Amino acid sequence: MRLFPNLIKATFVLATLAAPALADEVTGEILAYDRQANIIIFGDRTVWLLGALLVPGDLTAGYTVTLTFTSDGDNGMKKADALTRAN
Repeated sequence: MRLFPNLIKATFVLATLAAPALADEVTGEILAYDRQANIIIFGDRTVWLLGALLVPGDLTAGYTVTLTFTSDGDNGMKKADALTRAN
């Protein structure tokens, strides 16, 4: 009979750990963009590594963009998924 409560606890723990990553987005004005390193710095001084993300060819400082990324909850950010110009 003690097996059933332990089974419920184990199921709850596994379900909590297997939570899906959450998509999120941030919009900001580009302060600096390094094409070589593929890094964007927003006006609030946050730094975003774009990885292999396709970036518009005419992207420069001063543009306002929306960056969609995969959030990993309390573990931070996983990756940038999309970048679109907002203006």
